[in-house]
Amino acid sequence: MTPVELAAMTFSIATAAIVFALIFPVELPDKTFIATLVLATRYRPLLVWIGVASAFAVQTVVAVTLGGLLAKLPHQPVQILAACMFALGAVILFRGASAADEEEHEVEEEFAAKVAVPETGFRAVVASFLILFLAEWGDLSQLLTASLAAKYQDPVSVGVGAFLALATISALGAALGRQLLKRMKLATIRRVGASVCLLLSALTVVELVRG
Repeated sequence: MTPVELAAMTFSIATAAIVFALIFPVELPDKTFIATLVLATRYRPLLVWIGVASAFAVQTVVAVTLGGLLAKLPHQPVQILAACMFALGAVILFRGASAADEEEHEVEEEFAAKVAVPETGFRAVVASFLILFLAEWGDLSQLLTASLAAKYQDPVSVGVGAFLALATISALGAALGRQLLKRMKLATIRRVGASVCLLLSALTVVELVRG
């Protein structure tokens, strides 16, 4: 889908809100949050957020463009694919829930090694962008964003909702990451995200049956 075609699409606040509510619990327990937290201990939090949010913006555009292309395929195969992707997301999150707290420390060490040298100014923004862009390429939130864009056939609204969810999570990670980790269990959040994916998969199947 070209930029002109995207601009011509109407924007739905309701769709964007739904996508935000779906992506937020899926991405919050992901390594994105931990990575942003670690980056914010090395660089200025605002610069980290600008870099991370910029990486998410590019990834979201790629995801909704893919979803827009999928939406041009026959409706039933697209819905079946979306249902499978949502179910896959649920399986991945459920399986990873039990090891979430252990993975937290591993991810911290992994990203701490990548940002051993402090940076300032534009270099900090670029470093944050590159680290998150490469680390999160093709992750679950991107696949779900593409699936949602295909399901709703509204790449603009889906893209806005997904980006706002990702930008909010990165802002929380940069500003309040350590404090939030003391008050929440990543395993529990992953189970919530898995339940959301499972529900979305079931609703898509119901739509297919009724259709």
